[in-house]
Amino acid sequence: MATYLGTHGSKIQTYSTDPTYPNTGEVWYNSTSNTIKMEATTSAGAWATGGALNQFRDQAAGSGTQTSTLVFGGGPPNKDETESYNGTSWTEKNDLNTARRGIAGAGASNTSALAFGGGTPDKSETESWNGTNWTEVNNLNTARYFLGGTGIITAALAFGGTPTTGATESWNGTNWTTVNPLNTSRDAPGSAGIQTSALAFGGTTPSVTSNTELWNGTNWTEVNNLNTARVGAGGAGASNTSAIAFGGGVPYPSAPPPTVPSAQTEEWNGTNWTEVADLSQARAYIAGSGTKTAALSSGGSDRTDTEEWTGAGSPVVKTISTD
Repeated sequence: MATYLGTHGSKIQTYSTDPTYPNTGEVWYNSTSNTIKMEATTSAGAWATGGALNQFRDQAAGSGTQTSTLVFGGGPPNKDETESYNGTSWTEKNDLNTARRGIAGAGASNTSALAFGGGTPDKSETESWNGTNWTEVNNLNTARYFLGGTGIITAALAFGGTPTTGATESWNGTNWTTVNPLNTSRDAPGSAGIQTSALAFGGTTPSVTSNTELWNGTNWTEVNNLNTARVGAGGAGASNTSAIAFGGGVPYPSAPPPTVPSAQTEEWNGTNWTEVADLSQARAYIAGSGTKTAALSSGGSDRTDTEEWTGAGSPVVKTISTD
């Protein structure tokens, strides 16, 4: 068989099975089938309808995975209700100690979560969820609502918020520590990632922005913007190189109102945002949880809708050489 090296003057990777998520245009040799293949395109992912929340919610927070999620708080008025998702339906759980909307959250499942900030008025209260109850723990250093939050119960990040700020704090399981701020102060940013590898996108500065920043554990760096400026977007992701942004309020062509709910969804690949399949229902101030390939959007715009993201879609592989 002619080698790709001999034919085209460059080396390619050899795999015994085709890669799960190849990049568009990537070429490889499949040693099992003795073929050279290329990923031509990747079909877009899609949103599927999930179980409806028991409570209408706006400005709530979410934490966990697509199939093991907690949603809490929201409004208006300020809510303290908590619900747990098992991949099919929502169950009401014990309430937050402090009712609030514009709240942020972090966590790895519906049995492990952190709730912080919110209002109005702006609050610094932080609560820890153990699977049964919320317990008040040490407060944020900067009281705020409409803030961004990422991470897990023992290692979280809080950033931005109202009153407009770029303040960033890191949670170590016991206390919040003030660290380097966002380069662009903002209200209601979208967020995705973990404590040491996070993404902040959109919000108001005071105008609605598409600005995106990456957190590397020490500093924020401005990177390529969203395709569509938005505020109060939902977000999900496992790092600063893998995220999804969905919904939010987008600028209205003529005021009033200043924004209208959007269904637009974008995927982040570590460098750029790409527009993908829309939510079935336009919503703003959505609770988001999960990862880039398995996300959950819950509530928003005072609705009970839940939608599940099926992921980045399926690669379309073409065989370009056989022996």
